[in-house]
Amino acid sequence: MIDLHFHALPGVDDGPAGEDAAIALAGAAARSGTHTVVATPHRSRRWPTEPETVMAGVTRMRELLEREGIALRLLPGAEVSVDEAAWLDDATLTALRLGGGPYLLIESPYEFAGLELERTLAALAERGHGVVLAHPERCPAFIDRPARLRSLVERGVLCSVTAGALAGHFGPASRWFALELVRDGLAHSVDSDAHDAARRPPGLREGLAAAARQLPALARLDPWLTEAMPAAILTGDPLPPRPSAGR
Repeated sequence: MIDLHFHALPGVDDGPAGEDAAIALAGAAARSGTHTVVATPHRSRRWPTEPETVMAGVTRMRELLEREGIALRLLPGAEVSVDEAAWLDDATLTALRLGGGPYLLIESPYEFAGLELERTLAALAERGHGVVLAHPERCPAFIDRPARLRSLVERGVLCSVTAGALAGHFGPASRWFALELVRDGLAHSVDSDAHDAARRPPGLREGLAAAARQLPALARLDPWLTEAMPAAILTGDPLPPRPSAGR
């Protein structure tokens, strides 16, 4: 599996506090069947992480993974807030893209989101940046108005649903909305948003299994959501068509 949303770097944001915790988190991902993760520290007002900090952290973590014998490919990226995405220059945004590909991971806001959300995402597209929305199932603006998210998807925005939401870790509203997004073809990858091995572990398989228990046909989408689509997002290759989930 490929995990596009993974807070892998120690001491950078609210992810693992130190190297030991970061190693434990990476090991948990590898043991669960994940072979590639993108380090996505926050780029926000609270955590103004620079591309140089991301690359230094990725370089150090690669050394630690090799030392510990953890078979996990680690790529650079970031989770960029809407506010930051609106003013950052193209060089910085390009350096914060997922794995060096064409897509930015943009954090769905937890608070009120006015029309500046649509304006910012449209501007990013005009400037040549693809957009993957992180955890839209936890965004009140989308939960209250699902048609708003559908409109963004119809204009080319992709959505990353959090595995923990499918498993119910963020409450029933997020769980049901996440299931609806996967069922209705509005989710394009399932990622962990992992922060550490204890509080917020990877849990991709747990989330996918929970979704399949509720809607068994969704199990047919697992390879597309965790391998085919994430791989294309990273490389910029044509996005593979969504398989039929049937009934």
